[in-house]
Order: sequence, then structure tokens, then C-alpha cells
Amino acid sequence: MAVADFFAGEIITELLKNLIAISKKSWQFKDSANGLKDSIEQLLPIIQEIKYSGVELPAIRQFQLDRLSETLRQGHELAHKVLLSSRYNIYKNLQYARKMERIEKTVAKFIQGPLQAHILADVHHIRFQTTERFDRLEGSSYRLEQRLGAIKIGACSGGGGVSWVEEAVRRVEEEGRMQWESSSELVLGLGFGLKKVKEMVLGRDDLFVGISGIGGSGKTTLVKELIKDDHVRSYFGERILFLTVSQSPDIEDLKAKILGFIMGGQVSSPSSVLPQMNFQFEWRNPTLVVLDDVWSLSTLQPLLFNIPGCKTLVVSRFKFQTVTKATYDVELLGEDEAVSLFCHSAFGQTFIPPGADKKLVKQIVDECKRLPLALKVIGSSLRDQPEMIWANASKRLSRGESIGESHENNLLDRMAISVKCLSPRVRECFLDLGAFPEDKKIPLDVLINIWVETHDHIDEEQAFAILHELSDKNLVTLVKDARDGDIYSSCYDISVTQHDVLRDLALHLSNNGSVNQRSRLLMPRREIELPREWDRHSDEPFQARIVSIHTGEMTEMDWFEMEFPKAEVLILNFASNEYLLPPFIRNMPKLKALILINYSASIAILHGFSVLSNLGNLRSLWLEKVSVPPLDPATFPSKKLRKISLILCKINKSLDQSAFPRLLELTIDHCDDLFELPSSICGMHLLKNLSITNCHHLWQLPADLSKLKSLQILRLYACPHLQKLPPDICELCCLKYLNISQCCSLRGLPLNIGKLASLEKIDMRECSQIRNLPNSTAALPSLGRVVCDEEISWFWKKALPDLHVQVAEKSFDLDWLDE
Repeated sequence: MAVADFFAGEIITELLKNLIAISKKSWQFKDSANGLKDSIEQLLPIIQEIKYSGVELPAIRQFQLDRLSETLRQGHELAHKVLLSSRYNIYKNLQYARKMERIEKTVAKFIQGPLQAHILADVHHIRFQTTERFDRLEGSSYRLEQRLGAIKIGACSGGGGVSWVEEAVRRVEEEGRMQWESSSELVLGLGFGLKKVKEMVLGRDDLFVGISGIGGSGKTTLVKELIKDDHVRSYFGERILFLTVSQSPDIEDLKAKILGFIMGGQVSSPSSVLPQMNFQFEWRNPTLVVLDDVWSLSTLQPLLFNIPGCKTLVVSRFKFQTVTKATYDVELLGEDEAVSLFCHSAFGQTFIPPGADKKLVKQIVDECKRLPLALKVIGSSLRDQPEMIWANASKRLSRGESIGESHENNLLDRMAISVKCLSPRVRECFLDLGAFPEDKKIPLDVLINIWVETHDHIDEEQAFAILHELSDKNLVTLVKDARDGDIYSSCYDISVTQHDVLRDLALHLSNNGSVNQRSRLLMPRREIELPREWDRHSDEPFQARIVSIHTGEMTEMDWFEMEFPKAEVLILNFASNEYLLPPFIRNMPKLKALILINYSASIAILHGFSVLSNLGNLRSLWLEKVSVPPLDPATFPSKKLRKISLILCKINKSLDQSAFPRLLELTIDHCDDLFELPSSICGMHLLKNLSITNCHHLWQLPADLSKLKSLQILRLYACPHLQKLPPDICELCCLKYLNISQCCSLRGLPLNIGKLASLEKIDMRECSQIRNLPNSTAALPSLGRVVCDEEISWFWKKALPDLHVQVAEKSFDLDWLDE
């Protein structure tokens, strides 16, 4: 044996011994992981109970508990990973061990430090409050003695003295009660209702119970707090299903979701499953089905299943006494609670500030009739407004009729004040929201396109600012993806929702005047045919700039001729397997944005696509859940088209012959028949934004991407079969943002990526096959931020020491399936 071979053999033997020792050591961390897991499972519920007890904690303590909760959750997930990891994965186990030590030190540091201070502070507060309450009790007793001592014996004749004593006692008790309540932390009207609903859900054997109340009274808020309650979660576990029914639901789809949830699998045909189910046995696991926003008994009955152990909670503006054995009527807020909620929206605090006009504030609160939604919306609209605006609002509210049991129109009139306080431009943008179906998420990209195309002097940045203003005033709700947060986020990562009362308000304000003269022609909900009012007035042109239609399947016989000389936006919401485009589209010469959204479970086949051939001013096209016809320039308008968005569509090689010389943005999302990106896209020389996301079968990009000289944003997010990026991508001189997250088959970045002089950000989280970086990454002059997994983060920090590297947590989001 050669000397080199001898030493090599000795070295290998010694190395093997060390690896075995490390392996044993890392395997011993399993015991520590088990201990950490058990400790967290005992401690985390206690922390959660403190956080959600209804007692408002000081901001610093709430922040500390939030951080501790997050640390405990990370520790629990880490312990689970350790227990599942292989003992021979030495590198990964050592990583886990270091993380586990850090978590243990963080928790121990909190228990030994801030927690002790919390206990001392609580003891001090309890001693102070106890002393204060005893002082008040002594004062109350003294005042009672004073009043009783002033009563003369003769005053008792005829019962007058007795009533005086009773009144005195009642008054003292009331004073004591108010002082006691004023010293407690405020819970805005949810505590009592939550207790009552929990008693119905957990304490009664009835399978069907309900929550009823007027629109905007907080029914949905109450039920969402219920399903987050620790007692409810411990009883039902993860077997809680929340469904929004709305005014025009798809009953078969809802039935399939309920049965699929109960049976633990997907149900495609409820009618075939129901006869086979035996409802007489005891269901093993308690299940809670919440049906929110139910509008009619005929809608509700098909969604109820008499299965022991499966409880259904019906949330509605109406009572269904023939179905629900117990119903909780949501009570409006008390006077103090109403003032506090209003002040929270108007002033950012739960009391009337010293400089405010208390009388004026209470007048407005009284006119809101203690309705939570009205208090929040009107309070937000008056925030930071001068006193004259407040006085004017109070006068307008006082002119309306009082809210009774049937108060919908009155509520809309009162809430309209919050819209009248908006600037004209923002008010018009709010009214546009009535063009979308109830209880559906509105993609931000669609909304911004409409605002940009129909309102003068509004660009995308201003439109986004308007949306945030509406959100700040509680007129819309922004739903953001966990990955959103910077200027390169896709508009599809953000959606907008709106309370149904606020949508009713937008419809109410948009439907003033004759139908032919309205600037918006809107269908409030899905119907089987167009409104008869439209048909009666179809002999005259409609002046609407925005037209929104919501139907089922439409054939040629279902449409009638209409003239729209000013229409700029057409929104076609439908639910069907086939759909004929309305022939009157040819009578929309100024149409700029066309949105087709199919809400059925299957892809719809479009007919009559040739009607679009004369739309020379079309700038934006949004197609969702349809089979896309060929977008041939010979039959499809292309001269002014700026944006195309294909969502959940069948592409059918529709882009193979496309040539859109002025296209700026192309989005393809969740299209499962896209295997290769057609090379025709490389002819779109003005393209700035190319987003190919969630296309799970995409495996190849065109080789000549360098022709896209204007491209600034390239998203290839969640394309798991994509194995490589073409080298030509390094010639994109204007590229600023590259997103290849969740491209788990991608094996590396292009070798010459350093040539991308304008590249500012790379998002490459969950790219598990990329284990190193090209040397040229050190030459990226403009790169300021990289989002990636921990394993690759060290290579980035080594290549560019000044680079901001964000280590991303794994995020899985299936919210898009809700639609």
C-alpha cells in the first residue's frame, strides 16, 4: 500500500467516526425537541387566552406577547420538523439544533425578565384597584346613610317613603355599577353576544341555530370571533367550515362544499351522494358549518343536513324560526359602547377628546342609532374634518327618519353622508364598486384599470392612493397576499372586498335618475335575464360609461339590441359552461376595458368572440375561467391594446399567432394547459411587465427573450416544472425585478446574470434545487434586495456584503380557490 493511500484511509476512517458521533449527537436533539414541543403545547394556549381574553393590554405588553406567541409557534413547527427529520441528514439536523437553542434561550429570557415585570405590574394594579374600589364602596355607603338619615318617619305614609328609599338605593347601586364599569376595559359589544352564541353552539343539542340582526349590526364580526374562540376551537378542532351564501348563490356548489367537508373528500355531484349517506349514525367528530349572509328560506333549506354531531349556524338579516330552534338577535351597542366605537373611528381613541364638542359628538352618535357599521363609517368620514363639516353632517342625519325594524333605506340614506364627504373623484371611484357582484373579491388590477380608463387625470399610483383612502375610511377592505408589500408586487396579489351594505349604498346612489341617463348601468345581482326596465327603454341610447351585467348562461335569444355610445367599461359576470358574448358590444365604439369573469366551477366556452373585431379603442382585456379563442390580430382588435390578463383559463395556443405591438402588460395565471411560452410574445417590443404565475405545467421559455428590450418586471412564480432560464434573459437591459419563487425544479441562475445592470430585486424563495450562485452575481450593480431561503442566503451575503437579504418563511395560500 502506498503512503498516500495509507494516510487517505486513516483520514477517511477518522472522518467517518466524527460523522457518526455528530449523527448521534443530532439524533439526541429529538429528546430536546419532544420536550420543547410539550412545553410549547402547554404554554401557548395560556398566552393565547391572555391575548384574546377581551382585556385591552398596554401596547408594549401586547407587542411582547405577540412576539412570544410567534416564537412559540416557530418553536412548535421546528420541533415537528426535528421529529420528522432523518438522523443521517447531519447538516439539516445541526441547523435545527442551533435554531432550537435560540428559541429556548428566547423563551427563557422572556420568562426570567419581562414576565417577572408583568407580574409585579399586575400585583400593583390589583392592589391599587382594590383600594380604590373599597374607597368608592365606603363613599357609597356614607351617601346612603346620609340619605336614609334624612328620611322622616311621617314621609313613609302612603308608601311615598318606601319609593323614596327604593329610589335612593337604586341610584346608589347605579352609581356604583357605572363606576365599576368605567374602570373596566372596554369590549365593544362582543362579549355578551359571544357568550350567548357559545351557549347555543356548545350547550344545546339543536343541530340548527341562528344569529340574526339588521345589516351592519356586526353579525359576521361576531361569528368570526366565535370561530376563533379557544373553547370553540378546542371542541370542534379544525372541523369548522365558514361559507358566505349571499343573495344569488350557487346552491349545488355550496352543497358540494358542505358534503365534501363533512365526508372529508371532494364531492362533485351532491345529488348522487345524498341517497348513499346514512344520517342515523353518531358522527365521530363534532363539526360546525357556518352559513353567513343567508337571504331566503328557499336558499337555506337545501344547505341543511340532519347529521347528528354536525351543527349548522345560520347567520342572516332574517329569522328562520321554522328551521332554527334557537336564534340570537344581535343587540345594538349600548350608549357608552357606541360613543367609544365612534370615537375610535373619528379620533383614534375610545373617548371624546377635551377639545371636541361633546354635544355635537353625541348628537351624531344618536343619529347613527348605535349601528356599528354606521358608527365606523361615519366616524371615519368625519375624522380630521373641521367643526362646520361635523355640524353639517349632524343636520343631515337629523333630517332622516328614525331607524326601525325595516331600516335598509334609512340606513343607506344616513350612510350616504360618509360618501358625500369624499372628494368628487374619490366618490365616483367608490360608486364604481357597485359594478361587482356581492361577496366576491375584486382583483385590484381590474379595479385600477377601470379607474384609469374612465376617470380623467388618474394614473395607477393615484388609483392605488384612492383605494387606500377608501380603505382608511372603512368603505372597502384590502385583502393582501402574505408576499405583498413593495412596488413590485403584482396587483393580482391584492384584492378588494366590500360589506354588502356598502355595496347596496353604491348601487342606491348610482341608480338615481332615468335608466337611460345613468352613468352606470348595473345589475344588483345575478338574474336569468336582463332587467325588464332595460328592455323597455332600449329604443333610446344608454348614456352609461360603465355597464355591468350578471347572469347565467346566455344565448342569442337572451340578448336584445341596445346602444351604448359612451360606454368605456363592460363587465360581464356570469356562471355557466357556455356563454355568448352580447351582440350589442359592436354598439360600444368607445369601449376601453372588457372584463369577463366566470364564477362557475368549470371553464366556460365563449361564443360570438368575433363581435370584438370592431373595438378599435380597446385597451384592457381581462378573461377569467374561460376557454380563450385565438387572439388573432386579423379578427381581434390590437392597435391600442395595453393589458391582457388570462386567469384560470384554457389558453388553447391562443397566443401563438398574437402580435400586439403596443402591449405593455401580459398576465397569465393558473392556466394549466400552458406548456411552452410561445415565441410570438418576443415580438411585443414594448412589453414592460410579463407575469407567468401558478402555471404548473410550464417547462420551457422562448430562447429569444432578449427581444423584449423594454421588459422591466418578469414573474415566473410557482412554475414547478420550469427547469432553466434561457441564457438570453441576461440581455434584458431594462429588467428591474425577477421573481422565480416556488420554481422548485429550477437548478440555477444564468451564468451571466451579472450583465443585468438594472436589476434591483430578486425573489427566489422556495427554489430548493438552487444550491449555489454564479460568480457573476457579485457584479450586479443595482441589486438592492434578495428574498430567498436560508440555505442560499449565505451565498448572497458572501457575494454582495452590502445586499439586503431577506430570509423568507414558507407560505402556502389557497385563498384563490374560494372563488
